[in-house]
Amino acid sequence: MTIAVPVEFADATLTAEMAEDLTAVESALRDNSFGGEEMFADVSRHMMAAGGKRFRAMLVLLAARFGDCRDKRIVPAAVAIELTHLATLFHDDVMDEAAIRRGQPSANSRFGNSIAILAGDYLFARASRILADLGPDAIRIQAETFGRLVDGQLRETVGVRPGEDPLDHYMHVVTEKTGSLIATSGRFGAMFSGVSEEMTDLIADACMRIGVAWQLSDDVLDVASTSQQSGKEPGTDLRQGVRTLPMFYALRGTSQAPTEVRLRALLDLADLADQELHSEALGLLRGSPALEEARETVRSWIGGATTRLAKLPDVPARAAFESLCDFVITRTA
Repeated sequence: MTIAVPVEFADATLTAEMAEDLTAVESALRDNSFGGEEMFADVSRHMMAAGGKRFRAMLVLLAARFGDCRDKRIVPAAVAIELTHLATLFHDDVMDEAAIRRGQPSANSRFGNSIAILAGDYLFARASRILADLGPDAIRIQAETFGRLVDGQLRETVGVRPGEDPLDHYMHVVTEKTGSLIATSGRFGAMFSGVSEEMTDLIADACMRIGVAWQLSDDVLDVASTSQQSGKEPGTDLRQGVRTLPMFYALRGTSQAPTEVRLRALLDLADLADQELHSEALGLLRGSPALEEARETVRSWIGGATTRLAKLPDVPARAAFESLCDFVITRTA
């Protein structure tokens, strides 16, 4: 079975090669997820059956194409990144008390919180074991990345502290919780393919910015898209009381236009489960300048990524990264 590339690139040869490499990653990922204690294997199979884009693995493989992409460390590095990501999903679902993951019952709802937490720990251990064979730098980078992931999750859990700007808090959470692992994806691909330290830093920084922009574009899509476009009910975050970028911009607005005043009042409500109030708030948010301000923020993060990518060699991998940037912008237009 060949694994599809999450984003199809203009270079058909590159797309085909990436699909072949992602298939190798998927095979190794299953071997590492399903080994060991049978209970953990069952939980892993359940999560893997729900699918996943393997976006982070793709970035490892794509970054490696600035150097020797056939280095034997590339696929294991991509597997370690994906195992880490899967482990965070187990833990996130427990903390969020989520019942659904990718359209399927979450591991915690099916197996219980304790098993889900331990399964996540097990995947972290498997990732660490793989990285131990890749050298001390890999272990150090993974430890630093994991620290940032936990910091982002902790900040999200604790919430905004007295005197802290809510938008600054939110952006810190997104950067640490989402951007850090995506940055490490690019870093691993670059460093294990033998590119220079300077190029590795540029690739990692560009990937971090793409990752943050992708998360923020999800915020925009949750407000602006239809169910067919996003695959979920529009305004899901709004209904659940989860504040995202467009909402933060709307709340910090000072316009006294009746629609903006009403929108701020609705967003201040603790619960928008009422269908009528939810529909009103969603309609007002879609028509608010805050939505375009959020789109501009996505464009700004992508602009930072493209500035860094422009300093890299003009090879098919750079064009692929640039097309990925274009895709993030297009999906929120």
